Amino acid sequence: MLRIGYVRLRDQDSAVETSALKTLGCHVVRAEEPQMTGGDESAVLLSILDFVGAGDQLVVTRLNNLGDSARAVLDVLDRLQQRGAVLVVAEPELTSEGLGGRALRAALEAVASIEPHTAPRRRRPAADEILELQRAGVGPVEIARRLGVSRMTVWRKLKSVEA
Repeated sequence: MLRIGYVRLRDQDSAVETSALKTLGCHVVRAEEPQMTGGDESAVLLSILDFVGAGDQLVVTRLNNLGDSARAVLDVLDRLQQRGAVLVVAEPELTSEGLGGRALRAALEAVASIEPHTAPRRRRPAADEILELQRAGVGPVEIARRLGVSRMTVWRKLKSVEA
């Protein structure tokens, strides 16, 4: 049985999180910064979920390290279950095994059913994308619409390029 620690860094001190996971008996600890592109896709977490095997444990200090929504956490639980692995949460003490695991899943499913469905946030457009559209004769309002960003974002990028 392998215990793999995972932390999705936000405002936490990585040394404190890593130490806490090592104290919990994790053989390996992986940490990563949240992606700027938005959504819950996490390269390190996905690689752990691809690697984890039957009987292994994924250990996190808090449940919100697995994702920003109940649906994202349920997806992680599903992938762990498919691989025969278990989730262990330190604070509060939770596991995906047994009756507690069924209660955890039921609670997450209830929350996921009332969560608003939001589209993943689009990446921030590079200034050269905006400039290319402007050079092609597209106005700032249309650039914003095409790239799925606000007009203010377009104006700021154009102003920063002028400076």
